[in-house]
Amino acid sequence: MVKLAAIQMVSSADLGANLQRAEALVAEAAGNGARLVVLPENFALFGSRDIAALAATEAVDANLQQFLSAQAARHQLIVVGGTIPTPAEDGRVYATSFVYAASGNCLGSYRKIHLFDAELGDEQGRYRESDAYAPGDSVLVVDTELGKLGVAVCYDLRFPELFRAMQDRGVDIIALPSAFTRSTGWAHWLPLLRARAIENQCLVVAANQGGIHDAKRQTSGGSVLIDSWGRVLAEAGLGACTVIANYDTEEQIALRKRMPVAQHRRL
Repeated sequence: MVKLAAIQMVSSADLGANLQRAEALVAEAAGNGARLVVLPENFALFGSRDIAALAATEAVDANLQQFLSAQAARHQLIVVGGTIPTPAEDGRVYATSFVYAASGNCLGSYRKIHLFDAELGDEQGRYRESDAYAPGDSVLVVDTELGKLGVAVCYDLRFPELFRAMQDRGVDIIALPSAFTRSTGWAHWLPLLRARAIENQCLVVAANQGGIHDAKRQTSGGSVLIDSWGRVLAEAGLGACTVIANYDTEEQIALRKRMPVAQHRRL
């Protein structure tokens, strides 16, 4: 058995307050025995128009990357650092998720591939991530002491071919930092997560934003851990919290032997 945690936040445009809250929640998860924590998308800054400035600063001093590395080393756990903005070549930014080992060393980074451009009819109305964000183009699966870890971000969840590419790389655990809107999240979040866990026979650790961020933006919460059979191991409602569960890695190995889905693929 191994214990893992999804961290749910209600991040704001106050960078300092967000980092204090993230630090406290990581410490809480570590104190409860978690060996891996996943932070949500935009954990450090949410709803601000200053992401380009933050990305430029991060390119020079890497403050947020150092923060994540320090959390991993201090608590001796693997940290999937939600997303932070990093500069793109065309003047936009990437939504980048850094993964840190318990030593504090960076194991790799993933740039969100699929960008959320949609009209939902909620308070926000129109979402155009591609105005500010550039898409990544590479799949990430890294070796960790807990198995092979893959990372996807939020809207990526709707594109199963990305997760099949992770399966091709032998993925065991999928981390999914997110900031799902309330309307889409309450309709689709859990069914999509369960599907990704079942079809790839993986543990899914999905860390979402969960609350009211400003007058126009509400996120759906429901951060969750789902095992390779599709069972919900632990789940949040709304509000900032840690979601922790034990996971039986031997059970996952046994399931893959009994039902070798990956070997049965034809297309």
